[in-house]
Amino acid sequence: MPKNKKILVTGGAGFVGSHLCRKLLENGNEVLCVDNLFTGNKDNILDLLENKKFDFMRHDVTFPLYVEVDEIYNLACPASPIHYQFDPVQTTKTSVHGAINMLGLAKRTKAKILQASTSEVYGDPEVHPQVESYWGRVNPVGIRSCYDEGKRCAETLFFDYWRQNKLNIRVVRIFNTYGPNMHPNDGRVVSNFIVQALNNQDITIYGDGSQSRSFQYINDLVSGMIKMMDNEQDFIGPVNLGNPHEFTIKELAEKVLAMIPESSSKLVFKDLPQDDPKQRQPDITLAKKELNWEPTIQLEDGLKKTIEYFRGMKN
Repeated sequence: MPKNKKILVTGGAGFVGSHLCRKLLENGNEVLCVDNLFTGNKDNILDLLENKKFDFMRHDVTFPLYVEVDEIYNLACPASPIHYQFDPVQTTKTSVHGAINMLGLAKRTKAKILQASTSEVYGDPEVHPQVESYWGRVNPVGIRSCYDEGKRCAETLFFDYWRQNKLNIRVVRIFNTYGPNMHPNDGRVVSNFIVQALNNQDITIYGDGSQSRSFQYINDLVSGMIKMMDNEQDFIGPVNLGNPHEFTIKELAEKVLAMIPESSSKLVFKDLPQDDPKQRQPDITLAKKELNWEPTIQLEDGLKKTIEYFRGMKN
């Protein structure tokens, strides 16, 4: 694998981006982290700022970017419902205009470019587990559409640039991911439950808790993304990156409570939000075959590290 590549990571100060930047630096690359800090946080990359191979640029990807790079990981977009519904028009612009601008940059510099897509492109699926050939069941006019349809359009743009301009693209579909550097108030279920339990607040479960999710630890995701980018075969994706072990939301809440025994939190049940998918589980047959990748970190081990991170934030 060639070293000393100059790699651009958009959304690099966010949860996933900060871990990706760190791993790319460990692998001997130069990294340019670009983030407008809407949901990203400079604290996530503070330890990297003294590294001579690391640069940070505050920039919004809805505007063109003129830099020279070998590879681009396009992660920029608010990814939790609370954040992407705050300004839904801007969310769609970030996915669509951001993709156009990064694809234009890749075309000019002849860079390889990876799109961080999402399992949300499957919507509330009728196929379980979800395979890459499934086209999804997405509400185009719902409150989650700004994110779901924005990411679907970004995939369209990537494949059209590939067909029209022979661009060297990669597309990964990321399933529920958790770990240190998650935003404590992002509304995602793992961070929600941990923060609520640590603060002795009621743990809020939407619906009856029977809806299922599959949770992958951040290190597994970063490993899969880098494998996809470094893959020199004709395989461009899309490919699912997620943990196929499925848990109900109620099971997750009970696990979190068991791992924070001092918590006095109780489970409370509220109405399910609009268009919230009932099931979400990746079929990772393709990732195993094409990338020799599968997650290795068990939920309990990942939760332990994530709880430690949020405990540290309290102190």
